[in-house]
Amino acid sequence: MAALVCGAVVFPGLFYGLVKIFKTYTRWSDADVFCVSERLVSAVHASLSTAAGVTVALSCRDVITDSHWLVNNFVLFGAPYMAFDIYTMYLSHYHAQRLTDSSRVHSLQTVRAFLNKDWMLVLHHAVLLLIFMPITLFFRRGLGDFFIGCLFITEFSTPFVSTGKILIQLHLDDTILYRINGFIVLLTFFTCRILLFPFMYWVYGRQFEIPLHRVAFHLPLKCNLGNLLILAPQIYWFILLLKKANRLYLRAKKQQGENRKAC
Repeated sequence: MAALVCGAVVFPGLFYGLVKIFKTYTRWSDADVFCVSERLVSAVHASLSTAAGVTVALSCRDVITDSHWLVNNFVLFGAPYMAFDIYTMYLSHYHAQRLTDSSRVHSLQTVRAFLNKDWMLVLHHAVLLLIFMPITLFFRRGLGDFFIGCLFITEFSTPFVSTGKILIQLHLDDTILYRINGFIVLLTFFTCRILLFPFMYWVYGRQFEIPLHRVAFHLPLKCNLGNLLILAPQIYWFILLLKKANRLYLRAKKQQGENRKAC
C-alpha cells in the first residue's frame, strides 16, 4: 500500500507544482499551463514505467515463473496516475475551450464534450485500472512478470508523444525539432507498442521451443484475448499517427512548391 500512497502523492503534487511554477514564471495562458503540465507528468510516468519494465524484463530468465518485486509495486504506484490523468486531461480540455469561449464553466456539457473528444484515452485508462490492474495483482498467481514488464515498456513512446503535443501547444509545430520528434514518435510507437507483442510471443516460443506461428495455439485463450485487447487501440493510434505524418508531409511539400514558384 505504500506504493499506492506514494503514487497518490507524487503525481498530483508534481502536476500542481508545475502549474504553480508556470503560472508564476511564464506569461502562458491557462490552456498552455495545464496542457504542458499534464504532458510533462505523463512523460515522467512513462519514463519510470519504461525503466521499471526494462529492469523486470532483463531480470526474468524464465518468462513464466520468474518474479520481480517491481511489478506489483509499480502497478500500485502507477494506479493513481491513471485515475488522476483522466482529470488532468479534462482540465486541459476545459482551459483550451475557454480560449474561444471565456464564459464556459465546469458542467455536464463540458464533461460530455471532453469524453466525446478523448473517449479512447479515457477508456484505455479505465480498462487499465478496472481490468488489468486487478488481473496483475490478484488473478495471475504471480506468474508472467516478464510479460508485465514488457507491457510497462510500451510507455517508451509517450515522452515523445508528449513533447509533440507541447510543441503544438506552444506553436512550435512548424520547426525541424517537431519533425524530428514526429519521426521518433513513429519509430518508438511502432517498435514498443506493436512489434513488442510478436516479440513477447517469440521469447515464449524460444523458451519452450515452439515456432513463432504456433505460439498463440499453445497459450490460453484469455492470454491471446488480453493481448489483442491491448494491441487493438495501439494499432488504431498508430494509424492516426501515420495519417497525421502524411498530412504534415503533404503540407511541407505544398509549401516547398509555393516557395519555388515565388522564386
